[in-house]
Parts: sequence; structure tokens; C-alpha cells
Amino acid sequence: MTETFRHSGEYPQQQSAAPVHHGGTQGGTAHGAWPPPPAFAPEEPQAPAPRRRRAKGPVALIAAVAIAAAAVGGGTAYAVQTLTGRDGGTSATSTDVVPTSKKGTVSGVAEAVSPSIVEVGAQTAQGKSTGSGVITTSDGEIVTNNHVIAGATSVKVRTNDGKTYDAEVVGTDSKKDLALLELKGASGLKPATLGNSDNVRVGDEVVAIGSPEGLTGTVTSGIVSALDRDVTVPTGEGQEQPQNPEGGWPFEFDGRQFNGDTGSSKTTYKALQTDASLNPGNSGGALIDMNGNIIGINSAMYSPSSSQGGSESASSGSVGLGFAIPIDAVKDDLGKLRSGSKT
Repeated sequence: MTETFRHSGEYPQQQSAAPVHHGGTQGGTAHGAWPPPPAFAPEEPQAPAPRRRRAKGPVALIAAVAIAAAAVGGGTAYAVQTLTGRDGGTSATSTDVVPTSKKGTVSGVAEAVSPSIVEVGAQTAQGKSTGSGVITTSDGEIVTNNHVIAGATSVKVRTNDGKTYDAEVVGTDSKKDLALLELKGASGLKPATLGNSDNVRVGDEVVAIGSPEGLTGTVTSGIVSALDRDVTVPTGEGQEQPQNPEGGWPFEFDGRQFNGDTGSSKTTYKALQTDASLNPGNSGGALIDMNGNIIGINSAMYSPSSSQGGSESASSGSVGLGFAIPIDAVKDDLGKLRSGSKT
């Protein structure tokens, strides 16, 4: 039964029931009588059609998943590789390694990252060279500077917990001053998280961890002082540890030599500059952002003890001019180093 809508919002008062006769009205068309039924029976109301959303739900879900996988397929594959393969511990983007309660603090960075930094000792014909390194896989892959192990007859690595391992030089790249070591019999180590040096800005706070003068696990802090500094260092080709007597690694900047003669075989790279204190033995160690990501491998520092001025010859130690190889350059070189290339 259908009622006619009244704009007033009222409906006619209910009339006394009158028998309805199919095919006509009782006694003609009386005021208030029910209208005659239609000439044919009204269609039975049909159940609403099943909602297409439900029918398409699984298909839509599968399609959505497929689209998402296609959009991030490369990143997903890389993420799986970093968790299960030789790239364990690395990351293409910056992550929070430091616990939230200690985020942005030097102590938080030191606590989170120190287990991933090692001391590297190389025995050469000239004596012993001490540097630092960064753990990149749990089974003992270590990134360090090439000049730390150049000309070495044997290499030993001491981890943050005091354990010592023999190490093999897997690959070297003297042009980038990088080397890759593999510890013998190591397992369960804590890999560092390699960040993104493209995101680094002048003034960013940083922490440096290494083994200056053999003091394992030394932590210093500062800021990024400059970007893209052209630093020239010896390649180490045909020479063994061309360090000066004070232990500083010689380098050139802006046409001037620091910490001794760089020799005739050299290479230049774009470096991050930092005022975090670096000293002999920090080479190969980590420059870290406040989230705990490695943004550079410390490689050179200016030591006034070997300056040409003479008036500064009595001074020694860091003066806040340190340089690090950007971590993006390191990540680009890892495949080559892992393949065993030694250049």
C-alpha cells in the first residue's frame, strides 16, 4: 500500500474499513474509499543484488597488493637482501638506531653504535699501524681505510667486547681509500646501519667513534663543518704506510700538504668535514648522525705537529679539522670490494 506524501506533513484520518472488491469499488467511487487495485499484480519486491564490493573484495585486494609490490619492488628486494644477505645492516634511507628515550643524545648514539666499531691492527715491515673499522655484517665483514692496511703482512681486529680476530683483506680500492676485511670465525656481531650522506647538511650534529692511539671505543662529538671538500691522499700503491712519525695520515687540501708528504701516487675524493675530534687511529672509524646511522668513514685529520709553519710544531692532536668519506661512496663500492677487487 502506498500513501501519498502531504507537504503539510499530515496524513488523512483513518476511514472506516470498507470491503475491497477486486475489479471495482463498492457502490461507486466514494470519498475516502481505497483506490482500485492495479490491473495486474504488482511485482514481488526483489532482494537487493549482492554488493559488488564483496564479490570483488579478494580480487581488489590482490590487485592492490600487486600494485604496491610493483611500486616498491626494488626497495623490497633490497630490504630482503640487507636483512638476509651480505648487505646485512645497511640501509638506503636513514633509520632510528638510537632508542626513542635517548634519541638526539651523544650517549644514546655511543651506546647503540659502539658495538659496531672495531680496532684494526696491521703489521707491516715498518712496524704496526693502528686504525678503526665498521662492522657491516654479523659474520665479520669490516669496512676500513685502505691506508690502514696497505702493505700489511697480517691484520688483527679487536671488537668492542674485547675479542680479537685474525682478518683477511678481501678487497681494496686505493682510489677511494677503502678496504674490506673478513674476520675469521666471527659470528653474532652487530652490523652498523649505513645511512644516506646525501641528506647531510652543514651544522648537523655528529658523533665519531674509533680507536685513536689504540684507545678502543673512543667517542667524540661535533658538527658537520662543510661538504664536498676536495681532499687528496696517497693511494698506498707501491708504498707501505706512508705515515709521518707522529702517526698522522698525510693529505693535501687547497694545494697545501698536511701531516707529511703525500708522495707522487695520490687520489682526490669529495669529503665531509667535521670538527669532531679525530686523531691518529680514528682512520677507518665511523662518523655517525644523531639517529645512529653511519654517514661517513673517517679518513684524514689535520695535525699541527707536522705543519710547515714551525711555530705550531710544538702542538699536537686534533684541532677540529677532520674529513670523512661519504657513506654513499662506500655503499657504491661495496660490491666491487666484495668481489675481491684489489686496486
